[in-house]
Amino acid sequence: MFLRVLKDSFARQSRRKLLTAATLALGTAIATATLSVALDVGDRLAREFRSLGANLVVTPQADTLPLQIGGVDYRPVDAGAYLPEAELGKLKTIFWRNNIIGFAPFLDVPVTIGPGSPAAASGADAAERHATLIGTWYRHDVPIPDDGGTFSTGVSATDPYWGIQGRWFTDGSSESVVGAALARRAGIAVGQTITVHAGEHVLQTTVVGIVSSGGQEDDAVLAPLPVAQQLSGRPGNYRRLLVSALTKPEDAFSQRDPHTMTGAEYDRWYCSPYISSISHQMQEQFPNVDVRPIRQVAEGEGRILSRVGALMWLVTAAALLGAALAVAATAGTTILERTEEIGLMKALGAPRMMVGAFFLGEQWLLALFGGAAGYVVGLGLAQLLGQRVFGISPEVRPILLPVVLAVAAAVATLGSIVPLRRLIRLDPAVVLRGE
Repeated sequence: MFLRVLKDSFARQSRRKLLTAATLALGTAIATATLSVALDVGDRLAREFRSLGANLVVTPQADTLPLQIGGVDYRPVDAGAYLPEAELGKLKTIFWRNNIIGFAPFLDVPVTIGPGSPAAASGADAAERHATLIGTWYRHDVPIPDDGGTFSTGVSATDPYWGIQGRWFTDGSSESVVGAALARRAGIAVGQTITVHAGEHVLQTTVVGIVSSGGQEDDAVLAPLPVAQQLSGRPGNYRRLLVSALTKPEDAFSQRDPHTMTGAEYDRWYCSPYISSISHQMQEQFPNVDVRPIRQVAEGEGRILSRVGALMWLVTAAALLGAALAVAATAGTTILERTEEIGLMKALGAPRMMVGAFFLGEQWLLALFGGAAGYVVGLGLAQLLGQRVFGISPEVRPILLPVVLAVAAAVATLGSIVPLRRLIRLDPAVVLRGE
């Protein structure tokens, strides 16, 4: 009997039912699109941010303070502490190893480009030019312990935004690239061979590119790490490591001291890709290092990710609220048109719960059809939005279908609350008397 009444109701009021289903489909379509993009937007933006530079810096705990004047590090090469290059593969063994998308070691060596080199001779005078030679990797394969594989990393992964005129040096060669500001002052061009002096060590290197980073590298010579290790007499060592890691925005929980957390809180913090937890895991692998977030980068990323996520949820909430209001309007009109039918049902002995279940059954059935249609349309909108905004379509997640159907049912129920209260309070005697 219940199903027969529902069938007759849909047959007699097909246009209004179609309008309600279309309203729910529109609301759930927008919700599906924004949820699909919102679930991907964090990772997408985080990867985009990672192209703007590293967000973690690793230095020895026992290191001395750098002495920099005009971007040049004048510390003697025998001052301070160093870290072993051979242990860098351990970074890809931490819990959040897949979030480490790149790292690059650096070894700064104070050098002079002395008289007699093509670079010095091309200047206005033959005076020695002080600079810093920065040894690093451009693209280097690092063996991963207990894995048997390798991980390709270097400044190509941590700083892909650096501009290069010419090409980058080949790791393991005697080639180099020169910062744009230094090349301009010293008259260095691509293809020249320059001579660098570091104490008793002298080395000739071929310039294969001019690099522009917007930082201290613009006033330096960049060369493969073994070149800097040879000039400094520190084979197999480096002094500073930049790490690029995918992280989630920091919140109040992430900033708590892990020593004050309970066991459950610590597990939750440790298993979340906060920049603080990733730093902690790195220090577990390298006990004698100091891991510091680059706060300007981390905090800026967190603010942007939080605001974009909040915007997505706001649009979703607005769409669903609009759908609920439309459902309430159509449901209210339906009850007004069917007042006599409802009064007759109550007069014949139908209990309030039965009448309410009949009315909600209609709305939930409409939510089922409208939610399914909205899910399909929403996937198309998500693909279009992802392509236009990020250039990549978001991943299709079938798990969203039951979520969207549940949301559609909740919206239909929310929109039916006020009309349902009117229906339950309806007095059949008053209705049947025509009052």
